[in-house]
Amino acid sequence: MADARLTVAKLLLKMESSGSYSNILLDSALTESGLSERDKAFAAALFYGVTERKMTLDYIIKQYCRMPFEKLETEAVVVLRMGIYQILYTSVPESAAVNESVKLCKKLKLFSAQGFVNGLLRTFLRREKAVSYVGLSTAERLSIQYSAPQWLAQKWTDEYGEANAVKCLKASLGAPPIYARVNTTKISAEDLVKSLKTDGIKASVFPNLTGCVKLEKTGDLERSEAFRSGLFHIQDVSSQLCCHTLKPIVNETVLDICAAPGGKSFTMAELMGNNGRVISMDLYEQRVDLIRKGAWRLGLRIVEAEINNAVKFNENLPMADRVLCDVPCSGLGVIRRKPEIKYKSEEEFEELPRLQMAILETSARYVKVGGTLVYSTCTLSRAENDDVAAAFAAEHPEFSPIVQTIPYAGAENSPTRTFFPEEDGGDGFFTASFRRTK
Repeated sequence: MADARLTVAKLLLKMESSGSYSNILLDSALTESGLSERDKAFAAALFYGVTERKMTLDYIIKQYCRMPFEKLETEAVVVLRMGIYQILYTSVPESAAVNESVKLCKKLKLFSAQGFVNGLLRTFLRREKAVSYVGLSTAERLSIQYSAPQWLAQKWTDEYGEANAVKCLKASLGAPPIYARVNTTKISAEDLVKSLKTDGIKASVFPNLTGCVKLEKTGDLERSEAFRSGLFHIQDVSSQLCCHTLKPIVNETVLDICAAPGGKSFTMAELMGNNGRVISMDLYEQRVDLIRKGAWRLGLRIVEAEINNAVKFNENLPMADRVLCDVPCSGLGVIRRKPEIKYKSEEEFEELPRLQMAILETSARYVKVGGTLVYSTCTLSRAENDDVAAAFAAEHPEFSPIVQTIPYAGAENSPTRTFFPEEDGGDGFFTASFRRTK
């Protein structure tokens, strides 16, 4: 019989050794697991929960363990993380969380660790789950409370202030909201909600943004009649707002420079009423194929998917009315969707601004005089966002920063916008808008 906790433990151990992306590992494992739908949901919640709360869980283990943390067996640490997570963050009865953790030791052949795991978890409960933060700095405390690296807690506090830092840290935890962009060339938001209801999917019109629907209890979305009929595609609110910032209109030529899997290209084609030309590009054939398949499903005939190296100027591309330059980034605005990003070092991101600037400068060469260029990322980092935009503006006087109004309450009237992630709203995002004047 398939075992949800054992499946999760093996996945977590695999992630410890391979550094694979959590969503890729999980999707593959659950497909082959033989678990019931209910157990799959429990396994997914436990896997993501332990992954995103790892720093908090390890801090607690260190407080309650007499042995140096570094000397603990990796398998025992994984079992303890899972046990403490179930005690603190799920509705699993505390006694069951302890007993199942001990059983998990047996299944992993950790026979010598059974007493240790049992003792630590019971001591944690006996002391009423107390956690001490005595002697920690603000950044250290935020790091532990929200299970984020200390450098990130410090960075966000320094760059955006403590209130925004806490907002970002809070929003980085828990299941992310799921939003869909309505294919307005085929259906209205209200009618899509009705259609999804017949597929057993709970949906509601998102009041803050036209053409956006919030989804709950999605099940297997891709099997729904609405999905197969091309009535929507999954896209976060902030990503949709990025398309509204570019403001593509009917019969224009639009370039989407780093486009895969194609969500922004699809939304822009819909904003254009499926009239004009959207050239949607990526470096790899496999990812370009995803764009082609998505456009075909949605019936967006104006989307042309092509292989292209964003850093190198391509003489075969046309001059465009609008260019979207959504660059590779550190992804600090989408941690709730990819929690493993938190466990990278700050140094791993140091070279990104150089790449981003190179892509932005190449992208700018495709913009017609009078045309619009939008630079965007899904990260929250001054070095990758404001600094790149400012450096580009300083080095390219032929481009003027412009304010692009968007249909979203509270959006600042500025050429650059930082969208902080909201627990029931969009991901962290950044846009900078320019017009080519000469």
